[in-house]
Amino acid sequence: MPSLANQVVLITGASAGIGKAVALEAAKRGACLVLAARRAKLLQEVKTLVEKYGVEALAVPTDMADTAQVEALAQKALEHFGRVDILINNAGYGQMGPVEEVDVAAMRRQFEVNVFGLHALTRALLPQMRERGSGRILNLSSVAGRISMPFSGVYNATKFAVEALSDALRVEVAPFGIKVIVIEPGPVATEFSRVAEETFAAVVNPNGPYKTILGKAAELARSFNRMAWPVEKVVEPILRAMTDPHPSDRYTAFTGGKLALGLMRLMPAALADAMWRRVYGLPISAPVPARAKEPTAAGIP
Repeated sequence: MPSLANQVVLITGASAGIGKAVALEAAKRGACLVLAARRAKLLQEVKTLVEKYGVEALAVPTDMADTAQVEALAQKALEHFGRVDILINNAGYGQMGPVEEVDVAAMRRQFEVNVFGLHALTRALLPQMRERGSGRILNLSSVAGRISMPFSGVYNATKFAVEALSDALRVEVAPFGIKVIVIEPGPVATEFSRVAEETFAAVVNPNGPYKTILGKAAELARSFNRMAWPVEKVVEPILRAMTDPHPSDRYTAFTGGKLALGLMRLMPAALADAMWRRVYGLPISAPVPARAKEPTAAGIP
C-alpha cells in the first residue's frame, strides 16, 4: 500500500462516487484531506468517515460553478494546511441531449462546473506548488474526452477541453517540478448515470425532431450501466497516478483501455458516423417536411 503520509490532498466532488472513494483510500494511506462538494451534509459524512483513519480533514462546501467559492476553497486549504501537494479535479457531471436541444444556459453551466471551476482552482493552487518545486494535479477527464458521441456532445466538449488544458499545462509547469496527469474513466457505477439521464430528460422535447431516439437512448444508457466498472476499480489507477514516482501522462480506467481508444481514434470519420447511426438506429437522412407552395409573381403563371 503506497504511503501518502504527510501529503495534503484536495479532492473536489468528494461527497460521493469517485471523489468519496479516493478520499477514503487516501485516508487509509495517511493523507491529510481537503474535501470539497456542493452537498454540505454528505460532505460532512465523508469527513467523519476519513477521520476514523486518524487523519486530519477539512470539509469546504463549494459550488464549482462559482469562481469566488472556488478561490475561497483554495485559500481555506492553504490557510489550514499551508500547502496542497496533490489536487484532484474530480467534480463534474454530464449534460446529455442533442446539441440543438441543450440551451445556452445548460451548456454554460456544464462548462462552468467541468472546465471553468477546474481552471480557477488550478490557477489558485499553482503558485504555492511552484514555490515549493513540487506538486501533482490530477484532472478527471473521460473516454468522452477522446471520442465524441451523439447526444452527449456538450459533455464531450467539456472533457475535450479538460484534455487540451491538461496537455498544455503539463508542459508549462514541468520545469517547476509539477506533474499534470489525466484520468480517463469509462462508465462507472456511481450516480453519474442517474444525473446524466435527468439532464437528458430535462432538455429533450418528447415531441421534437429527435423523439425517435428517446427509447433507444434509454436502452443504451442501461447497456452502458451494465458495462460500468465498480468505483473501487477506478480508484486503483488514480492511486497509481498519486503515488507513482514517474507517473504516466494518462491513466485509463475502462475495459480495453488505451488500445480501444487508439483503435476508435484511428477509425475514419465516415465509418465512425455509420457505427453511431447503427448504434442509435438513426437513418442516413430524415424526411424533409413538405414546403408551402411559394406564390408566383403577378401575371406570371
